Amino acid sequence: MGALPLGRVSGQHVEPIDPSITSSVPPEPEPSSDAASSDAASSVAALSADIVTEIERAVVGKRAVLELIVTGLLADGHVLIEDVPGVAKTLIARSLATVTGLTFSRIQFTPDLIPSDLTGSVVPGFDDRPTFAPGPLFANLVLGDEINRSPSKTQAAALEAMEERQITVDGTSHPLPRPFFLLATQNPIETEGTYPLPEAQLDRFLLRVGVGYPSPDDERELLRRRVERGAEQPDLQPVASPAQVAAMQAAVERITASQDVIDYVVSIVEATRAHPSLEIGSSPRGGLALLRSARAKAALEGRTFATPNDVKVLAGAVLAHRLVLRTEAWVRGVRETDVIDECLASVPTPTTLTDRDVEIAVDREDFPADGVGTG
Repeated sequence: MGALPLGRVSGQHVEPIDPSITSSVPPEPEPSSDAASSDAASSVAALSADIVTEIERAVVGKRAVLELIVTGLLADGHVLIEDVPGVAKTLIARSLATVTGLTFSRIQFTPDLIPSDLTGSVVPGFDDRPTFAPGPLFANLVLGDEINRSPSKTQAAALEAMEERQITVDGTSHPLPRPFFLLATQNPIETEGTYPLPEAQLDRFLLRVGVGYPSPDDERELLRRRVERGAEQPDLQPVASPAQVAAMQAAVERITASQDVIDYVVSIVEATRAHPSLEIGSSPRGGLALLRSARAKAALEGRTFATPNDVKVLAGAVLAHRLVLRTEAWVRGVRETDVIDECLASVPTPTTLTDRDVEIAVDREDFPADGVGTG
């Protein structure tokens, strides 16, 4: 595998990282598979850092949240942001679209929204022939604002788009642009006039994250920047292109996971199914999502392999929204995240790596030389 076409974007021009792309010097021989994978992971990490840093010009003090959302993008999944109003949920989505060059569409979910308002519909053309008019789902990054404000029938219109990356109208399938990333928001506090997302749809979201209030220091910095800027929104610049985002997603598919990591994921998922506070534990889709997210996190950090710590750090965001509490547990105030913490505590964390993983990790100083991980 050769190096990924990753670089920095200036306006509409992509400045390649590899100078041999624009140089007259003959290209060097194709590197080994391990070296190429390492170069690709390093490129993904560098470009991901650029994306997060540029968004931080608009969203102050939330780097960990931004990295989690970018992890969902790299894993080619969808993210549900659940938090109170006014904590920059919509701003994060707009900023991510701007800095990645992805086409952006915003859907404000309301009780009177119908499925065709999302998918599009067939309308008469200029010659009276039926013509498909695409809806707002036909964009690279779609913000589904307050998704729990619309009835289940409208919410379900997004299911095919999320899973199949296509829309079917009047028996004809229409592929969505790639990459396709749905970032939905909902307010967990206000429940009047809302329609809770059914478990089948929640299971389609790779991650559920919260933003939270900024610290006092971050809020002071937020206000200071607003005064100095003299404008409501900061002028963010694109640092990546849709093609580069697609290349980053392809690079994640080359991230490896040892048998110990796979077994660790299975053990966590099995622990949720046996937990006494749960009516329903994680589905197999949850296990797949956890492993995919862990591999994306590894790429974001410049590694060619996933570790048990990647799995542990992401378990709450990946699995909690897939669990269904028993009534008595809900009455006692048990939360899904509490159950995940208990499951993680009950499952031994693997501490061994393959010889190849140790060699790469020691080179990057990620692990001690004895091969015992920190996870």
